[in-house]
Amino acid sequence: MSRIRLTIGGAILATTLALTAQAQTPAPKPGASEPSTTTKVQNWSRKQWNAAKSEWQKDRAKWDVCNQKATDQHLTGRKSWSFIYDCMKA
Repeated sequence: MSRIRLTIGGAILATTLALTAQAQTPAPKPGASEPSTTTKVQNWSRKQWNAAKSEWQKDRAKWDVCNQKATDQHLTGRKSWSFIYDCMKA
């Protein structure tokens, strides 16, 4: 009878330790290794930016609003690219 108790106790202890170790291991963040879309846009080439810009300019009203917002925030260059990208996708 005492061997059975020891065996069951050992199994419970092993399960508890395994669950504790699993709970303490941080889960990997989804997409942590992949840069955000905003970061990607800031790294676009001029060719990529111009292609996206020509597509967005078809919606003239939205394009003008997004550009005005970027200007109001004094954004220039690649920083404005990511802002305009987010604005046009919203």
